[in-house]
Amino acid sequence: MIEINNLVKKYSNQTVLNANSLDIPSGQTFGLIGNNGAGKTTLFSCLLDLIKPTQGKVLNNGVDVSKSEDWKSFTTAFLDETFLIGYLMPEEYFHFIGELRGLSNSQVDSFLVQFEDFFNGEILGGKKYLRDLSKGNQKKAGIVAALIGEPKVIILDEPFANLDPTTQIRLKGIIKDLSKYKDTTILISSHDLQDVTEVCERIVLLEKGEIIRDIRTSSATLKELEAYFKTRIN
Repeated sequence: MIEINNLVKKYSNQTVLNANSLDIPSGQTFGLIGNNGAGKTTLFSCLLDLIKPTQGKVLNNGVDVSKSEDWKSFTTAFLDETFLIGYLMPEEYFHFIGELRGLSNSQVDSFLVQFEDFFNGEILGGKKYLRDLSKGNQKKAGIVAALIGEPKVIILDEPFANLDPTTQIRLKGIIKDLSKYKDTTILISSHDLQDVTEVCERIVLLEKGEIIRDIRTSSATLKELEAYFKTRIN
């Protein structure tokens, strides 16, 4: 589904990403982990054509993301609050996203019903603009907006950050439900090793922009990753 070939991003003389080869098949729940500055957000930004790589390319379902916008019809993402439209209320934002994806307001409203527990009464009907919501509630709105329209590729950067424990558990359930559909490819970055090992069937570890490990998740993965990061403590 997603192919990364010789992907390099440099700023002046500093290389922040150097991913030689990475293939993510359709239907895989893929986790990306690493310390701050490892290149996780840079990689996702290249996948979404938000920044141009210094060299290399990204193919999404055979489409070069830097040369065509055809991939946008089946790909969604939430990286941070800049993906929101702050002067809209959540309902207005959801309807706007739905319109972009060919859905009526009533279809979007019906879709949102399943997220009542996830929203916990804090998103819909509150008469608040998105810019006035807490970081956690902005994240809730952005994640759910990324699920509208049955996308084939979903990219979420640090989706568990700023969420309370109950909401994190609910989000894990949502991701696990999505992963049951074998044609939905989910890419997640996270600093939380336990969260990512719980929901991802494959995990790639980045360090200083390079792929250090590519792991098929098992019962031993969490301890393996913890052991690796313990060795990085000076």
